[in-house]
Amino acid sequence: MRHSVSAFAISTALSLTAGAAFAEGTEAEVMHWWVSAGESAAIKQVADAYTAAGGVWKDNAIAGGEVAIANIISRITGGDAPTAAQMPLGKQIDDLVASGLLAPLDGPGAETGFLDNIPEVFKEAVTYDDGHVYALPINNHGHNWVWFNKSVLDAAGAKEPVTWDDLFAALDAIKAKGNAIPLAVGAQPWQLGQTFWTVLVTEGGADLYYKVNRDLDVEAVKSPEFRKVVETFIKLRDYSDEGSANREWNVAANMVITGQAGFHFMGDWAKGEYLAAGQTPGVEFGCQLLGNGDGHQNFIVASDAFIFPLDGADGLNEAQTLLATTMMSKEVQVAFNAKKGSVPARLDVDMASLDACSQEGVAALQDPNQRIAATDFLNTPDYIGAERDLAATFWADPAMTVDQFIEAYVALVETEASMR
Repeated sequence: MRHSVSAFAISTALSLTAGAAFAEGTEAEVMHWWVSAGESAAIKQVADAYTAAGGVWKDNAIAGGEVAIANIISRITGGDAPTAAQMPLGKQIDDLVASGLLAPLDGPGAETGFLDNIPEVFKEAVTYDDGHVYALPINNHGHNWVWFNKSVLDAAGAKEPVTWDDLFAALDAIKAKGNAIPLAVGAQPWQLGQTFWTVLVTEGGADLYYKVNRDLDVEAVKSPEFRKVVETFIKLRDYSDEGSANREWNVAANMVITGQAGFHFMGDWAKGEYLAAGQTPGVEFGCQLLGNGDGHQNFIVASDAFIFPLDGADGLNEAQTLLATTMMSKEVQVAFNAKKGSVPARLDVDMASLDACSQEGVAALQDPNQRIAATDFLNTPDYIGAERDLAATFWADPAMTVDQFIEAYVALVETEASMR
């Protein structure tokens, strides 16, 4: 079970007052950060299902996950909470639970049967020391996908990559051809931080990934294997373009969709942009989880979850109960994820309608030997933010050496370890 520990400054004395304003009846204000074409199409599936069930959906979308999370926390701790809010499943939720600000969700869990049909890493993350469930995972997001434009690869005479050697060969071929940018990059901290962890888990392997992030093993950070990961990560910079600074992830995805670029590292939510553009996996674009050549592919799993703030009562109000039951139904999980690019958090749904990339993701999700827990489950938001900032600094500063990056990463790990 997860332990509720302090990760940001919320006083444990904070609580929602009985006079706080909340939606009446079945009107549900839902806060989230899904604003791109694919994301909007996905959340509409939930909204439509909720409306069909008799609810009134009040959409509150805020662009940018970090901005949205700050707004959500401010609303909840300030006594003006929404009916439900999107949060990354993991330690970001801990303080809200510890402060008594979230409603337990055991009712919808028992009613829909989802709790016994999600990956163990999700089940552990939603269940706290008091035995209650406090978050509902709506999807599984695979973080370490590489996406590519098949026409760009064909024009350059490059083969679809399976290993890192394959990928660099393809990037070199596209660069030599000169008809497209080899690698579309959104040089924002969160994107570069995620790309670094992609390299860590695929080039360095699961053991190194866990030693660094879960075990906070300083010697692992100083190892030759970690150095190779750092060198591989920064080598990617040579294949990006000068316009990458602060580029949004969906803009980078669109560069691959339109043939302006060959490759893009991004989680499976990027696939929603391809689908929204009318493209089909295996036809116009491809997807790959890079491996080391032996057929094994590690798969970083994470989840978008919804939390339900208390409204002054002991449990869920009418709107929250209806919304929770709706979004955890098998039908809505399939409909949402078919648009989002992710796969259902529930493993007991009919996956037959999902596309080729999703089918690959489902197979990896169901294999404990491939399933790797995202850092959201392992580390504090402060650690994750510091890693992102370090990756972005390294990327932006050609004068920064590999040794300097490793030294800074050692300090990052030591700081996180001191907080435990």
